[in-house]
Amino acid sequence: MSRFRALLATKSEQGSSIGWTEMAEADLMDGDVLVRVTHSTINYKDGLALTGKAPIIRKWPLIPGIDFAGEVLESSHAGFARGDRVVLNGWGLGETHHGGYAERARVKGDWLVKLPAAFSNAEAMAVGTAGYTAMLCILALEAHGVTPEAGPVLVTGAAGGVGSIAVSVLAKLGHHVIASTGRPEEKPFLESLGAREIIARDELSGTPRPLGKERWAGVVDVAGSNTLANAIAQTKLHGTVAACGLAQGMDLNTSVAPFILRGVTLCGIDSVMAPMASRVTAWNRLARDLDKAKLASLTVTKPLAEVQTLAPEIIAGKVRGRIVLEV
Repeated sequence: MSRFRALLATKSEQGSSIGWTEMAEADLMDGDVLVRVTHSTINYKDGLALTGKAPIIRKWPLIPGIDFAGEVLESSHAGFARGDRVVLNGWGLGETHHGGYAERARVKGDWLVKLPAAFSNAEAMAVGTAGYTAMLCILALEAHGVTPEAGPVLVTGAAGGVGSIAVSVLAKLGHHVIASTGRPEEKPFLESLGAREIIARDELSGTPRPLGKERWAGVVDVAGSNTLANAIAQTKLHGTVAACGLAQGMDLNTSVAPFILRGVTLCGIDSVMAPMASRVTAWNRLARDLDKAKLASLTVTKPLAEVQTLAPEIIAGKVRGRIVLEV
């Protein structure tokens, strides 16, 4: 197929627009691997790009989509051959390089991860950047000594993409998971993933104090702002907080008190430019530690054509779990 359908974001003096178009493989950007994209997904960052709520797209025209899974069609990269199943998360995909919302992608082989045999292409996108980021957070907690015996782990935005997979993996690893959500109706869903306690988002979204009662040994936070500050303030002695999102805001109204009086560690999680070794470790751990039955229970499948309709829903916090987009 020399021509293919793609969702293309364009910009002119009149403003920006996004629409479906037909492109040629020659229109793709430079790279040493050509991939037939079979599945993609929508993450919070994709929602920001498609709605224009944040300047995610920094090169025009551009195919959005920060994730894809597919099969190699052509490769001049020593690490990949025709037929290899691959997954790509980040590396500027959907920001400065044509992304996953198309039937074809040409990328650098150094960005690709060979998909573990445990996952189908669809399951890889049920994980997506959200689940891969959740695993990076869990690896950070483990690296800083957060074990099930150390105490509970808080997961904010627990019904969303990162949160739902973090809850599922942490529960399988034996952690007592406290799930924070603004959607009380999702309590049965979160309990089915393994959450032991459910708390209201409002408990953490108010004006933070420098220190609060010690409640958890670890945190996976997707919110930022006051939620992150309150989570830090209530982290136990020598606990660790992994921060990976900004759904509430980019500000952080906290003090040095939790860090110097309790020895709390704050780990920033960068999923976009994470080194290859970390990516491979994360995907291998997901293959081992993510319950595929739970992954299926938190996933819905939609055609890629619906992605623009889904974008405002994910920004509004109305999307539960993960969405797989069939290309």
